[in-house]
Amino acid sequence: MKGTTMHVQPYLFFEGRCGEAVEFYRKTLGADVLALMRYKESPDPTMCSPGTAENVMQARLRIGDTELFASDGRCSGQPSFAGFALSLEVSDEADAEGKFNALADGGQVQMPLGTTFFARKFGMVADRFGVSWMIYLP
Repeated sequence: MKGTTMHVQPYLFFEGRCGEAVEFYRKTLGADVLALMRYKESPDPTMCSPGTAENVMQARLRIGDTELFASDGRCSGQPSFAGFALSLEVSDEADAEGKFNALADGGQVQMPLGTTFFARKFGMVADRFGVSWMIYLP
């Protein structure tokens, strides 16, 4: 479609831990919180199930030049982040190590940060919420 602009943006469902995740990404990655609406703030009262009033209906974050959306979804308590990873390109070795270590805190290192044939630094880590990240320094 000529003249149409499209953007693919990740939308992550944290199933009850979105507020915690937003704060974690703000601290560890310098994410800017562009918007955050809780279920209790919805103009449609049917959107708020019992016990979910404080949960996040939708959040919009900017990490570097990228925006992503996040939510508590159905608040099931069982987030599942399988089959994808978010790739984070950094500008220097100190930033690579800092971001990698911050994301690994409470998470699981999948591939230690190191030198590869395609990058000065590359590593893979699943953060404390189960979101997989690839830290990449070209």
